[in-house]
Amino acid sequence: MNRLGKKANETLIEMALSADGEECNGPETISTAGSEIPSSSEIDKRHQSKDSIFFRDGVRRIDFVLSYVDDLNKEWEKKLERRKEFESNLQKAGLELETEDKKESEDGKIFFVKIHAPWEVLITYAEVLNIKVPIRENDIPPMVENPLDCVLFPLRLPEKVMHPEPDYFTAPFSKDKQELYLINDESTFFSPSMRNRIVNYILTRCPYGTEEGKKKFGIKRLLNNGTYTAAYPLHDCQYWKKASDPNCDSERYTLYMEWARFLRFYKEQPLVLIRKYYGEKIGIYFAWLGFYTEMLFLAAVVGLICFLYGLFTMDENMSSKEICDPAIGGEIIMCPLCDRDCEYWRLNTTCESSQYSHLFDNVATLFFAIFMGIWVTLFLEFWKRRQARLKYEWDLVDFEEEQQQLQLRPEYEAKCTQKKKNPVTQEMEPYLPLTSQAVRFCISGATVLFWVSLIIASMIAVIVYRLAVYAAFASLMENTQTLQPISGVLTPQLATSVTASCLNFVIIMILNFFYERIAIWITDMEIPRTHMEYENRLTMKMFLFQFVNYYSSCFYVAFFKGKFVGYPGAYTYMFNRWRNEECDPAGCLIELTTQLTIVMAGKQIWGNIQEAIVPWICNWWGRRKARNNPENLYSRWEQDHDLQTFGALGLFYEYLEMVIQFGFITLFVASFPLAPLLALMNNILEIRVDSWKLTTQYRRPVAAKAHSIGVWQEILNGMAILSVVTNAFIVAFTSDMIPRLVYYYAYSENEDSPMSGYINNSLSVFLISDFPVRNEPKENPENFVICRYRDYRYPPDHEKKYLHTMQFWHILAAKLAFIIIMEHVVFIVKFFVAWMIPDVPADVKAKIKREKYLTQKILHEYELEKLKERLCQGDKRATEKEFIATEGRMELSRAM
Repeated sequence: MNRLGKKANETLIEMALSADGEECNGPETISTAGSEIPSSSEIDKRHQSKDSIFFRDGVRRIDFVLSYVDDLNKEWEKKLERRKEFESNLQKAGLELETEDKKESEDGKIFFVKIHAPWEVLITYAEVLNIKVPIRENDIPPMVENPLDCVLFPLRLPEKVMHPEPDYFTAPFSKDKQELYLINDESTFFSPSMRNRIVNYILTRCPYGTEEGKKKFGIKRLLNNGTYTAAYPLHDCQYWKKASDPNCDSERYTLYMEWARFLRFYKEQPLVLIRKYYGEKIGIYFAWLGFYTEMLFLAAVVGLICFLYGLFTMDENMSSKEICDPAIGGEIIMCPLCDRDCEYWRLNTTCESSQYSHLFDNVATLFFAIFMGIWVTLFLEFWKRRQARLKYEWDLVDFEEEQQQLQLRPEYEAKCTQKKKNPVTQEMEPYLPLTSQAVRFCISGATVLFWVSLIIASMIAVIVYRLAVYAAFASLMENTQTLQPISGVLTPQLATSVTASCLNFVIIMILNFFYERIAIWITDMEIPRTHMEYENRLTMKMFLFQFVNYYSSCFYVAFFKGKFVGYPGAYTYMFNRWRNEECDPAGCLIELTTQLTIVMAGKQIWGNIQEAIVPWICNWWGRRKARNNPENLYSRWEQDHDLQTFGALGLFYEYLEMVIQFGFITLFVASFPLAPLLALMNNILEIRVDSWKLTTQYRRPVAAKAHSIGVWQEILNGMAILSVVTNAFIVAFTSDMIPRLVYYYAYSENEDSPMSGYINNSLSVFLISDFPVRNEPKENPENFVICRYRDYRYPPDHEKKYLHTMQFWHILAAKLAFIIIMEHVVFIVKFFVAWMIPDVPADVKAKIKREKYLTQKILHEYELEKLKERLCQGDKRATEKEFIATEGRMELSRAM
C-alpha cells in the first residue's frame, strides 16, 4: 500500500533543510501554478454547489483555504514573490493547490487558494505527528447500565449523536505497516480534523524565502505581514441545513441542532462529536465546563437552602429585632459617620439593612463555608477521574506534550539566530542567550509590576471616592424629601457601596481592555521557546492581573473596611485627610455581598455580550452584501471567510473567564451563598453561547490535541487552598458570628433569651464633649450628651477610658482560634478525600492495560507473519533464530 516516491518519504522539515534552490518536483497536482495567475478556463459557478468542500473535480477534499487581496501597493511585488515561493514549497511538500480568481469571489477582490492533502502526504505526517488510528474494533464489554438511566433519559441525546462511530483499539500510524489498520476508504480514513491538523503543521513550517539574511517560514508570519489575509479549514456545511452532497457528514448541522441551540440547554453534550469535529483541545474544554456545571448544581442547591434558612429565620433574629425596636434601637444615638457635616443618628434607621444582613450572616454561613471547602476538593478529584476516562476514550493515554505542545515555536526559531548543540539529540538548534533572557524578563517583570500597581492605585482611588462621597450622600438623603420613604433601605452606606461597586466594575473593564494587549506584547517579547511555555507564561500574567483586578475590591471590603477606624476623637485617616469607613452596625458582610454581586453579575453579563452579540453584529455587517446574492454564487470558502476568527488564544479567554468565576464562588462564598446558583445559571447559558458562537459565528478552528486543561488545573488547586483561608477569615472577621457566640456563651445575662442585649453590649459609649473640633458635628439640635459607636472600649467614666475591654481580647482570641480550627478541619477532610478518591478509575486502568496488550499482540503477530513470508521467499537475512526470537517475544508479552 505504500505508494510514496522518494520525495514523499521526506518530511517538510527535511525539505526545508535541503540546499537552497534545489529543484524538486512534488506529486502531480492540478493547480494554477503560483496561484497569482488565475486559471485560463472560466468556471461557471452556477453549476457548483454552494456547499462544495471539494476541488472542481468534485473528488479531492479541500483541507485548508488561504486568501489574499492583490492590492497594487509598494509591497505588491514582494508579497507576490513570497506567495509564489511559499506555494511552490507547499507543492514540493506534496500538497495540491487550486486557485479561485478574484473575479469569481463575491466582492471581486479576494483570491482563494484551496489546499488538498493527498494520501501520500497524510500518511507521511500522520507518522511524524504520531497520530493514532484504528486497528481493531473494541471488544471490551460496555459499562453496566446505570439504574438511573431511565430517570436521566430526557437529558440524553440520540445514540448516533453521542457515539457517531464505533469504538476501536488504536495504535500510532506507521507507513510500513499499513496492512494493520482498518483502512476501508483512503478518502475518509483520516477525519477532516486530522487532515486540517496535518496541513496546518506543514503551513506553519513551510519556508518562503530569505529576507535580511534570515530564512523566513510559516503561515503566521505571512498573515502578519499581509501576504495572506486569512488561513482556515472549512466547515463541512451550513449550520442551519444539511449539505446537498451525500459524501458530506454535515456534522456542523448536527452540532447546531443538538448542541448549539439554547432550547437544548437541559441535554448532555455530544463530546465525542465535538472532539471529532473540533479536536481534543476544544473537546476537553467543553468536557470540563460541562462537568464544572454539573458539580455546581449540588453547591447551588446547598447554597439556596442556606439562603432560605436565613430568609425564614429573619424574623427570629434577636439582633435585628433590637435594632428595629423603637424602645431599644430608637433610643440609641449613634456617633456621626463623617466629620463636621454628618449628624447624630438613631440606630433603628438601619432596621431594614440589618434584617437583610441576616440573610447571609447566620449559622448556615459557617456550615456553607465548610461545605464549599469540601465541595471544591470533590470537584477537582472527580474531574481528574473524568479526565482520565476521556484520555483513554480519546486515545490520549500515551500522548506526550512534546508531540505538539513542546515543539519549538516558529517565532522562536526565526528570532533566535544563535545555535548550540542539543545534548540529547546532538543536533544544532536555536537558543536565546542568557543575557538576552535576563533583560527581557526584567522588562516583562517591571511591566507586570507597573500594571498591578496601577490596579492597586485605582482601588485606592475608589476607596477615596467612598470616603469623599459618603458625607454628600448623607446630606442629600437628609435634606431630600423624595428620598425619605426609601431612606430605611437606601442608607448612605448602601448608596456609597453600590455606586463605588459600579465605578469599580467600570475601571476593571477598562484596565482589562488595555492589559490583555500588554500581556500578549510582553509575552511575545520574551520569545518563549515552546507553545506550552508561551501559553503558561501568558496564563500566569493574565491570571495574576485578573486576580488583583477582580478581587482587590472584595478583599478590601472583607478584610480592611471597618477594621482600622479608630474611635470618636481618635479616628484614623487615609492620607491624613479622609476618615476611614465604618461598617454598618449589623456588620460589613452585606456590603461584601453587594460588592460581590455587582462585580460577578456584571462580569457575566458583559462577557456574554462580548461573546455572542459582538461577533454576531460583526458577521451581520460583513455579510450584508452577500445576502443579496444568489445562493449558488456565494461559495463555502467565501461564507467561512466572512466569519470571525477563533484565534489561538480563543480557549485561553474562555478558561480565564471560568476560573475567575470559580474564584468568586470559592474565595468569598461565605458572604454570598447564592453565588453558586448565579454561576450555575450563567454556565448553563455559557455552554450554549460558546457552542453557538463556535458553530455559527466563527471559522472552523484548526484541530489541536490536549490531554488535560493544562496549567489551569494548578491554578484551580491553588485557589481551592486559598479559599479555605479566605472563608475562615470572612466568617471570623467580616461576619458578626464570633462576637455573637462569645456573647452567647460568656457575657449573656438572660438565660431565657441569651441573645437579648447583644446590640447594647456591642456598642461602646463616647462622651460628646470629648470630640475634638475636627470631628465635632456642626449641629446638635437635641443636645445629646453621649453617642454610641461599634467597638468594645471602656466608657468615659472608667479609669481605662476608651481603651479596649477584656471582651475585645476574648473575641479576638476566639476569632484566631476559629480560623486555626476551621482551616485544620477543612484541610484534613480535603486531603483525606483526595487520598480516598483515586485519580484513575479501576475500569479505565483495566481497559488501558487490555488495549496495550492487544496492540502489542497484533504488532507482534504482524511482524511474525512478515518474517514467515520472508522465510518462504528465501530471504537469507530472515534466519531461524530471528523467527524464534520473535515468537519468544510474543510469549513473553502474553505472560506479562
